[in-house]
Amino acid sequence: MRTRIFFPQPLLDVLMDAGKIDVQGEEIVLAESGRRYRVVEGARVLSELTDGVDPHDLCGRVKSRLFLQELGAELLGDSMIVADKAYQILMGFVGVPIGGPGDAGDGATKSEEEVLRELQGAVA
Repeated sequence: MRTRIFFPQPLLDVLMDAGKIDVQGEEIVLAESGRRYRVVEGARVLSELTDGVDPHDLCGRVKSRLFLQELGAELLGDSMIVADKAYQILMGFVGVPIGGPGDAGDGATKSEEEVLRELQGAVA
């Protein structure tokens, strides 16, 4: 099973400025490794802000913007409203590795944490 990776928008901004990634349509390409990811806009749901109750089981999860909109969510910067619940979110992109085993674009063997740690180290 391929690893899905959440690329937070603030990190992507820094990486783009540093020339560490290239965005090509619906793909992100890591400059140093050549790994490629097909991406869709999404959000990591950080916390429920209204009363701490999360009836939609969203906290701690990454969901695509399309999924959240189909759920009836309104996305407002770093906040999201679903019915009568308010959530804190982090916008970004959900990526799936492109390429097969042994391909420079294969990211399936690395976890999300490993890829993000590698990227953050590249701009430190």
